[in-house]
Amino acid sequence: MSKVDRFPDLMRAFFYEWLVEQRNASIHTVRSYRDTWRLLLRFVAQRTGKKVAMIARADLAASEIAAFLSHAEHDRGGTIGTRNCRLAAIRSFFHFVATRDPGSIAQCVEILNIPIKRAPVSEPSYLDPAEVTAILAQPDRSTVEGMRDHTLLSFLYNSGARIQEALDLCPEAFRFESPGCVRLTGKGRKERICPLWPETVMLLKKLLERQPRAPDQRLFVNRYGEPLSASGVRFKLAAYVKAAAETMPTLRAKHVTPHGDVTVTS
Repeated sequence: MSKVDRFPDLMRAFFYEWLVEQRNASIHTVRSYRDTWRLLLRFVAQRTGKKVAMIARADLAASEIAAFLSHAEHDRGGTIGTRNCRLAAIRSFFHFVATRDPGSIAQCVEILNIPIKRAPVSEPSYLDPAEVTAILAQPDRSTVEGMRDHTLLSFLYNSGARIQEALDLCPEAFRFESPGCVRLTGKGRKERICPLWPETVMLLKKLLERQPRAPDQRLFVNRYGEPLSASGVRFKLAAYVKAAAETMPTLRAKHVTPHGDVTVTS
């Protein structure tokens, strides 16, 4: 067997040659794929009694992949969406393997045929204007942190941007002159222009006056100047929604996310 056919070498080539250099994948995609493979290899190692470093490609049968996906969804408390993201990372690797090692095509086909799982479709739910107003009223705008949170939540409401798209923004991505707009970079590095309301532009300008940032520096940062994390924003939003529910009880039945998605809990 040639060196390139060995599992560790294929894994290295997948991440460093194909995913990063050829596909120019974003850092978020690379991290997501890395986390999937870290969890998968630990799972297979535990089931086979091997050390992670000793796992071979033959150990990654379709049945093992299916067991891992079930584990990711049920035992780890993940969602169907998370399960499907894990499968996408695994499929991507075996697509790559099929082009490098035709002798393993049968194994690759079995894994590539593992189906995406469809999630039940729920009725869409939305925040009423009064509910949005109640949430936006929670941050203490007399502090830099509160002003930042109010501006970020207002921007997300205005733009419909994904949370990471917003957290990656630098001042140079904005046009503050009328008509205001922002250049967002989404999945696959695709760019789109989103118009901004005058009220949102004013909030952004005031935040920059109070917390100046260079044109190429992240706009939404913590007290130490470090970029906010998506998980941190979700935590803060949950706290604001909980506080807003004291005066807007209808929010107690809604799960609000930074992307503007709302689910209703019974």
